[in-house]
Amino acid sequence: MGEKSLLPSIRLDDLLAELQGQLEAVLATRDRVHALLEAVVSVGSDLDLETVLRRITQAATQLVEARYGALGVIGEGGTLERFIPVGMTEEEIARVDHWPHGKGLLGLLIKEPGTLRLADLSEHSASYGFPEGHPPMRSFLGVPIVVREEVFGNLYLTEKAGGAAFEEEDEIVVGALATAAGVAIENARLYEESRRRENWLRVSAEVTSSLLSGDDPGEVLTVMARRAMELTDADTVTVSFPLAETMRIEIAEGLGAEHLRGCAVPMEDSLAAAVARTGQSQTALDVKERMAYPAHLEQVPLRAAIAVPLGKPQAVHGVLSLAKQAGSPPFNEADLRTAEALGGQAAVALELADARRDAERLGLLEDRDRIAKDLHDVVIQRLFAVAMTLMSTVEMVGNPTATTRMQHAVDELDQTIKEVRSTIFALQSPPQAGQVCGLRGQVTELVEAARDQLGFIPGIRMEGPLDNTVPEEVAEQLRAVLREALANVARHARASRAQVLVEVREGTLLLEVSDNGVGIPEDGRRSGLRNLADRAARLGGAFTAERAEGGGSRLRWRVPLGRG
Repeated sequence: MGEKSLLPSIRLDDLLAELQGQLEAVLATRDRVHALLEAVVSVGSDLDLETVLRRITQAATQLVEARYGALGVIGEGGTLERFIPVGMTEEEIARVDHWPHGKGLLGLLIKEPGTLRLADLSEHSASYGFPEGHPPMRSFLGVPIVVREEVFGNLYLTEKAGGAAFEEEDEIVVGALATAAGVAIENARLYEESRRRENWLRVSAEVTSSLLSGDDPGEVLTVMARRAMELTDADTVTVSFPLAETMRIEIAEGLGAEHLRGCAVPMEDSLAAAVARTGQSQTALDVKERMAYPAHLEQVPLRAAIAVPLGKPQAVHGVLSLAKQAGSPPFNEADLRTAEALGGQAAVALELADARRDAERLGLLEDRDRIAKDLHDVVIQRLFAVAMTLMSTVEMVGNPTATTRMQHAVDELDQTIKEVRSTIFALQSPPQAGQVCGLRGQVTELVEAARDQLGFIPGIRMEGPLDNTVPEEVAEQLRAVLREALANVARHARASRAQVLVEVREGTLLLEVSDNGVGIPEDGRRSGLRNLADRAARLGGAFTAERAEGGGSRLRWRVPLGRG
């Protein structure tokens, strides 16, 4: 009887134990569902894409008790453009030689999207060895993240707690999280796009306002470059222009700007040069693979880059280039479109500047024509009348000294009339491209051409019979000296104003170039100045370079005309 009474008790204990196990399973499932719901809420509670991606990775790692987790974002060409790791310390991350590029087992998930669960990933045929410094990993779970029926990336989870393999439930939970993650990523993308459009409208209005207000094109380009860097999250921005056989960087902002500004890169070895030649935008995952990187720029760790033309394919004025440092996400299609739109506005700024310059030249030509008419109709006639009066008066004066002086005055008036007529001819017949002109016109051309280097047009004053009395040998030296002097102002003076004086007086030709810049340093390089002094000495003249009283510098180049 005693044994029979024990059997119901044993069955009851078994049933209770089974019931307890089922209750524990239900509770564990409930806890996991709660954790999944909390993870979904956490992932969807932020609209910053970078934050959302990191939260997804962290949540997936915690849900399946994985030691390591990562999210790989698929870019162009089926490679991983971004890799977000979780579970590794800063020291461990620093020891990794490089992050995966989307080859091997990870590449298989990109080519054949789907869930992959392995007890030992090293046994899979597509598994490659880990890069140097990577921690050892065994168990593996890979789940794709789909956004609008397109695979956005993959979740990679390794090293389940206790050394166990991932189970089917882990696969289901991470799959559910990946579905919610796709919605959260899409929301973050939409928010990012709306914010980008809002910023674009603000920047576009700012640049348009600068264009319409007639601001200096250099200032407009600088503002445009800064805003392009902000909108695309770039680390460096440059604006370069084709010059001879190089691309010269005139504007540089951001990382390494002090090394890039003023740098000239050979035309055949430049990403920007490819844009200037073709008129088409260019992209590079590593800028060093698309251009010869000067040695002094090696300390600037730039990697991904885009370059867009400023102007139409047949008329590229310059190139806007943007770059990110190593480790930053590469540029996407939206970044390229933004840069191209800003490049289009910058091209408008340059076109407007050219139009204003043409209008200024047209106004100058009209003024020259008006002045020439006034000189011819008024000044010359009066001078001629005075000369005729003096000539008729000479015979009436009995004093030989007075007669000589009056004759000298008549000769001076005659010479003045010749000079005025020469000036009238120069004013009424401005030289065309390729046409030979007098010394006055040549000096004017050189001064106007210096505008691109200086950023402003120097003032100019010419006195005396330049076109009639300066021999060609001396004129050639004068042009070379003026060209060198203006180049020195552009390279070293950091001036905002400059003045050029060319004068012929008492058989001597004087060229004086002054500016309001930093002045000539006491211990500065003098090779260029020695060259100017040598040119003066060969003609029997002299050259001086000194600091001006009010600041800046003054160069005087003086030669006699008798030795021309």
